[in-house]
Amino acid sequence: MSGKFITFEGTDGAGKTTILNMVLKHLEATMKDNLVTSREPGGNPIAESIRQVILDRNNVDMDPKTEALLYAAARRQNIVETVKPALENNKLVICDRYLDSSIAYQGGGRNIGEKAINDMNQFATDGFLPDLTIYFNLPVEDGLKRIAQNRDENDIDRLDVETIDFHHRVHDAYQRLMKEYPDRIYAVDARQSIDDVYEDVMKILQPYVNEFKD
Repeated sequence: MSGKFITFEGTDGAGKTTILNMVLKHLEATMKDNLVTSREPGGNPIAESIRQVILDRNNVDMDPKTEALLYAAARRQNIVETVKPALENNKLVICDRYLDSSIAYQGGGRNIGEKAINDMNQFATDGFLPDLTIYFNLPVEDGLKRIAQNRDENDIDRLDVETIDFHHRVHDAYQRLMKEYPDRIYAVDARQSIDDVYEDVMKILQPYVNEFKD
């Protein structure tokens, strides 16, 4: 494959989606057909259907391992139907979340075990990892405060309303991933202003973006 695969990661309230939307607005105008975007869970009709089940706040009885398996299934579909075909056509693929999210949220947050989730997803992904991951690093309390202030009732999903201990376990798992993959995961300080975070992200992305300019 000759394209590049870049993922965005972060704990709840870190501003990942806000910055990602700003980045994509800029890149879509300059890169046109050289850019492909996706998200997890989701990215195509089958994976989006799985997403609805996972994030539905009514599914309070979902078993943690069921949740983990659904994420892995959606991820597999996204890879084979969306990501890899784009990479084979020399596209830059940017995805909102990927495997690191499952390791952090299900492995750490749900206490299933980070190794168990990683092993499960090795089967689902055939060991496929991003070329670059940008992680939005923010203390848990700051993220939850942002959620309370900025999201209305319709925007809050099943994971947003978890306990603070859950969110701390997720955050701690991300910190371990950063140490394990320092050559792949680049952290940005999400405590900064939106403009400063955006500038930091664009600096990290620029060498990759330059490869795909017409």
